[in-house]
Amino acid sequence: MSDAIRYSDEPVGEIQLIADFLPSPSELALKTNKTKVTLSLTSESVAYFKEVAREHHMQYQKIIRQLLDEYVAHQKRH
Repeated sequence: MSDAIRYSDEPVGEIQLIADFLPSPSELALKTNKTKVTLSLTSESVAYFKEVAREHHMQYQKIIRQLLDEYVAHQKRH
């Protein structure tokens, strides 16, 4: 760390309590079960998903999973 934090004795001002807006842990838990699989993909596909993931600051595996979930949901509707 470059500089130490310096605290002052200045007044903070009026404190206001706000309602709890965060979801409960059960609401944060993913509702779907996951099954681990081993899957061989082309290098071109993996490179594409990794690039998209990098642009969106996500894991490429999550993007692939979401894509497959969307495909399944679409197929079930038709």
